[in-house]
Amino acid sequence: MGKFEYSLGLNELKSKEQRLWQALIGEFLGNLILNFFACGACTQVEDGTFKALAFGLAIFMAITIVGHLSGGHVNPAVTAGMLVAGRISLIRAIFYVVFQCLGAIAGTAAVKILIDQDYYNGLGHTSLATNISELQGLGIEFFLGLLLVLVVFGACDPHKPDSRYTAPLAIGMAVTLGHLGTIRYTGASMNPARTVGTAFATDNWTSHWVYWVGPVLGGVAAALLYTQVLEAKPVPKANEASEKYRTHADEREMRKLEGARDYA
Repeated sequence: MGKFEYSLGLNELKSKEQRLWQALIGEFLGNLILNFFACGACTQVEDGTFKALAFGLAIFMAITIVGHLSGGHVNPAVTAGMLVAGRISLIRAIFYVVFQCLGAIAGTAAVKILIDQDYYNGLGHTSLATNISELQGLGIEFFLGLLLVLVVFGACDPHKPDSRYTAPLAIGMAVTLGHLGTIRYTGASMNPARTVGTAFATDNWTSHWVYWVGPVLGGVAAALLYTQVLEAKPVPKANEASEKYRTHADEREMRKLEGARDYA
């Protein structure tokens, strides 16, 4: 029963040391920052490069601020990938997604309240381009989720400790690259919570399922691909390496002795 509670995450609800509430506040705040500043940037210009930089920088800032509290998922697709990889419990994952969506809604709502209606410009809501079908949009968002979660796993690989220092920047750049490559076709959501925030503010839920299914499936595929194929191998500890060297040296000495006996 104890093992079941641990995998489900019931222990996190009981333990005072887990500080789940701090992680949830972190995920809420991270998505609020993302939708307030990045979607706010979308109200100002139509330039895709400008928007790509805004979203990348917003993620960079959000993870830098809350990464130590929650791991800095700031995205249900990342949370789904971590769940499949066994890095977080089911209950924590569910709470994360709820608070991510609430944070995104709050961020976009703040933009809507603070600026005049003449400046809305869609409030950065994601939508499929005219000649892009829902199936095509699903494929594009799948690859966006795949890219993002692969970078997250690569940057946070415990066997690549040096990568952690640049993790927020690397993840932010992955978001920027995703926008540069596909923003014209789907709006480059990459993040279901981000799209929930703008859909709620604009009351536009057209093809909304695409922005959930695509990134989440991409995130799950990325988690499986990285953990099963791409994950770095553990670096042997210093004492293990010296012990291995000592063993080989002993074997060489034994062979020399055996050779000496043969000549005798």
